[in-house]
Amino acid sequence: MTHHNAEIESPYREVLKDILAFSTFAEAEETLRKLQILCEQYQLAGDKKGVEYCRRIAVLGRRRAEIISCNKRVRLQKRLQKKEIANWFRVWLETPALFKDWLSLRMRTEEFKKLREPDGL
Repeated sequence: MTHHNAEIESPYREVLKDILAFSTFAEAEETLRKLQILCEQYQLAGDKKGVEYCRRIAVLGRRRAEIISCNKRVRLQKRLQKKEIANWFRVWLETPALFKDWLSLRMRTEEFKKLREPDGL
């Protein structure tokens, strides 16, 4: 079990285990898609604890991506990609209902397209 799940109680721990992945844009998008689905299910069930755990995972993802984005030992393109992913987590935390549409628009921008390229700076 990963250490970030240690403070999450059962049965949430099992549901959220290994959900946080953001090595690539696709992984980050999938993580946020899964968190959104779970968060909506918990909201419908009136499960505040489940919603809070989903948010905690997103906060953790944002923090980790921000740490990598500031690490000078990581190559510039990867740092810029992690900064972008940290921003995705931030937008999801602030406006989860709008995130899917926002991301769709974001992915069409020239700025984002450059981030996708191996070293497209």
